[in-house]
Amino acid sequence: MANVAKKVSWSGREREPEGQDETTPLLNGTGGAATPRQLTPSSSSSRLVRLSNVDLDDVCEPETDDSWPHPNEIPHNEKFLSLKYESLDYDNCENQLFLEEERRINHTAFQTVEIRRWFICAMIGILTGLVACFIDIVVEYLAGVKYRVVKEYIDKFTENGSLSFSLLLWAFLNAAFVLIGSGIVAYIEPVAAGSGIPQIKCYLNGVKVPHVVRLKTLVIKVCGVIFSVVGGLAVGKEGPMIHSGAVIAAGVSQGRSTSLKRDFKIFEYFRRDTEKRDFVSAGAAAGVSAAFGAPVGGVLFSLEEGASFWNQFLTWRIFFASMISTFTLNFFLGLYHGNPLDLSSPGLINFGRFDSEKVGYTILEIPIFIFMGVIGGILGAIFNALNCWLTMFRIRYIHRPGLQVIEAILVGAVTAAVGFVMIYLSTDCKPIQGNSATYPLQLFCKDGEYNSMAAALFNTPEKSVVSLFHDPAGSFDPMTLGVFTLVYFFLACWTYGLTVSAGVFIPSLLIGAAWGRLFGILLSHVTNGDIWIWADPGKYALMGAAAQLGGIVRMTLSLTVIMMEATGNVTYGFPIMLVLMTAKIVGDYFVEGLYDMHIQLQSVPFLHWEAPVTSHSLTAREVMSTPVTCLKSIEKVGTIVDILSDTSTNHNGFPVVESIPGDHQMLGLRGLILRSQLIVLLKHKVFVERANLSLVQRRLKLKDFRDAYPRFPPIQSIHVSQDERECMMDLTEFMNPSPYTVPQEASLPRVFKLFRALGLRHLVVVDNQNQVVGLVTRKDLARYRLGKEGLEELSLAQT
Repeated sequence: MANVAKKVSWSGREREPEGQDETTPLLNGTGGAATPRQLTPSSSSSRLVRLSNVDLDDVCEPETDDSWPHPNEIPHNEKFLSLKYESLDYDNCENQLFLEEERRINHTAFQTVEIRRWFICAMIGILTGLVACFIDIVVEYLAGVKYRVVKEYIDKFTENGSLSFSLLLWAFLNAAFVLIGSGIVAYIEPVAAGSGIPQIKCYLNGVKVPHVVRLKTLVIKVCGVIFSVVGGLAVGKEGPMIHSGAVIAAGVSQGRSTSLKRDFKIFEYFRRDTEKRDFVSAGAAAGVSAAFGAPVGGVLFSLEEGASFWNQFLTWRIFFASMISTFTLNFFLGLYHGNPLDLSSPGLINFGRFDSEKVGYTILEIPIFIFMGVIGGILGAIFNALNCWLTMFRIRYIHRPGLQVIEAILVGAVTAAVGFVMIYLSTDCKPIQGNSATYPLQLFCKDGEYNSMAAALFNTPEKSVVSLFHDPAGSFDPMTLGVFTLVYFFLACWTYGLTVSAGVFIPSLLIGAAWGRLFGILLSHVTNGDIWIWADPGKYALMGAAAQLGGIVRMTLSLTVIMMEATGNVTYGFPIMLVLMTAKIVGDYFVEGLYDMHIQLQSVPFLHWEAPVTSHSLTAREVMSTPVTCLKSIEKVGTIVDILSDTSTNHNGFPVVESIPGDHQMLGLRGLILRSQLIVLLKHKVFVERANLSLVQRRLKLKDFRDAYPRFPPIQSIHVSQDERECMMDLTEFMNPSPYTVPQEASLPRVFKLFRALGLRHLVVVDNQNQVVGLVTRKDLARYRLGKEGLEELSLAQT
């Protein structure tokens, strides 16, 4: 195996840890390999030695150099999993405290809890819709101001031939907006970069990505996407709405803000990962609904791309949140535009209605649509491959915040310059009447005409997509569409991955709509206009947009419904589905989808739906982590403090063992306790002196653990005196007495299915005598994946 490499965060920038809860590695057992031996009891704790299939000579310790915090190059290797990501606890700890609380809750109390769930979902929908409305209004205002200023100077200097000043003004305005948008992301909250969809996918999969659902992240996300879109980058504001909705859901469901240090003393029952996950699923769906006006598509997106765990009641609540979100956006946009009774703006982008009577399709066009899906899959694979190479380059060389901001400014200026040159050289003039161009540029066209290249580049991407869908035949010259597709393809590929808040949905749709409309025009020319109704340019623009987006992000079910809802036409559901399926199949043959690729590049321990198909030969004995640190049911406080303070092995789960009756040399499994639980117990001094074990130690309630959630204090912040170190702590009341276990001989697919389906964080491996022999964690399963040459095993890298 290769040397352990130093890696960076989602944005390509390293961050200092801000607390144990966000930096503690996932594994219980990260030590080196050793020879297996039997478990022997000690006075306080027991350790198991690693049973590993990794050769000792191939394992290297991570190399760090504190004297050079920002190296010129950061080595990067895709064959690693990062140890900086923790796992979330999606399995409820059914200890005595939990069971006692559940028994005290009567039927009426359970109904009250259910009503609160529906109320929270309604609040998620309302707030997500308001955020989307705010983004849309501010972007529309700032973009209108910028476009009017630039258009005024372009029209003014076209007559006297001093267009260079207009170019400099356009580039300067773009660079200024991008500077602000990139600066706040790079220096304040790097996790707000990008669309946020890969991070939310990881969160719903069970991975704790630092800072991903914090209030500060939401503020930077919203401000960042506004400046990115107004800055003229090849980005969209729809993707970040999914992340924004998830952050809103995570905050509202907890009834407090840890960032603002405000606790409203409500919704305390939901302060655990299991409940929070369900609400984040609703927030992601509400974000999709607000972005595209597609509530059903939002539910399916959350199911297909995000949630790892699902049930019927969750489906209803998520659909409710999605409907509330799109209605809120609809209502307030109508209010803003002076017509509160108008509900014609269900999403941030409205594709416009496709009339089946005027623009239909025949059975003979199905092969043509499938062929367009093939093109979309190939172009999507090229886009992803180029972006993957570019992202690796950024991780290695552009990892300082200053360099990231400079790159973003450069991309903004280049985008403006390239667009200006294309507009300047274009001679494609069309009459203004009946056209949807918001700010038509005349340039060298005759009076009453506008430059169609400017219509595609000068407007916001959303308006350009609608123009390509609905402008009448003849509105765009084939050469204009071809050049625009080629240039915008590379600009969008270069832009995605910058340290700015932006999505890839709209750029993908715009690229696909451009080459799809070109495809329709060429088809009509080839057939000499005999099948002009076939080759309606708007219809093929829609199919091209679906093909391109499907080829990049590889979504099928949810994207089909989103496109159907956004166009308001069910008739096109079948061809859109065929196009998306074809694009996904063709694209998957070459490379992974864009989101999965970025998750892999960040070395996140992401668990897919199924274990690798060739992994049945592996057993739990071969994949488990050892040594495992075990605790006794009544343990010495000093021992617990020492174990938690051991920085070399930051374990998060500790099996609780006890001597088996009749054989004091064998320690049987009694339960499992988490690091966070032990820290709360130490913080509240829940222990007694060794000489007074008959005394009852201080009682805690679940509220004490929920108050500390989710940012549990690090062990270094808890003071334990020398006398207190000699005290004893009874873990019986707080441990999970029924953790999930598997025998050593269980196959990897069986272990994988149990671990993922139940949302586990730790899975204890036991022998025939119920002795702990290992612990299976997320990284033990994620490090096995199917590569080009068969089953691969990844190394673990400390970051």
